[in-house]
Amino acid sequence: MEKSTSFNSGSLIIEGLLERIPGDRGVVVTHPHPLYGGNMFNPVVKAVSNAYRDKGYSTLRINFRGVGASGGKYENGAGEQEDVISAISYMKKLGISSIDLAGYSFGTYVNIGALKNCLPVQKMIMVSPPVAFMEFGLPSPLTCLKLVITGSRDEIAPAESVKKYLLQWNPEASLEVIEGADHFYTGYLKNLEEILSQHI
Repeated sequence: MEKSTSFNSGSLIIEGLLERIPGDRGVVVTHPHPLYGGNMFNPVVKAVSNAYRDKGYSTLRINFRGVGASGGKYENGAGEQEDVISAISYMKKLGISSIDLAGYSFGTYVNIGALKNCLPVQKMIMVSPPVAFMEFGLPSPLTCLKLVITGSRDEIAPAESVKKYLLQWNPEASLEVIEGADHFYTGYLKNLEEILSQHI
């Protein structure tokens, strides 16, 4: 069962939902854009957490700074990177040594930026990286990236555009396109969980 938790990110207090499963494997899950209502209660974020939990991972979904009860304010993805780094550190302090990083939409954008700081993660999963909505810049290699998922009707993360980025991020990573799904995965959350389960 998930329980409310909190940890420090610099001088800020960040809130999260933690489900501790016995063992040393865990995942940090990040949410869509805060200025468009994104938070850790998003159904896609919950679906990602469910898939990992069912595979025996401890899960930590977080509210970025300025969202919900987390301190601070929106910082265009830059400050939010510190929240990701702090979340991973928090899990390590709990004895979780093998940590994945999974994000949805804006969360993927933040995660990529955080990984430039050489975060110690086992693997990275992206759900609908918003390449048609946000400026990702020149893609850098992401050797830990293992899976990217998008929908065939996702106009914010169009499959063809995502595929071009993936060639730069990690051509060996898998790309899964859910036929009929748009950016919000309404009616396709079970499909999403099934694909995640196959790759985790």
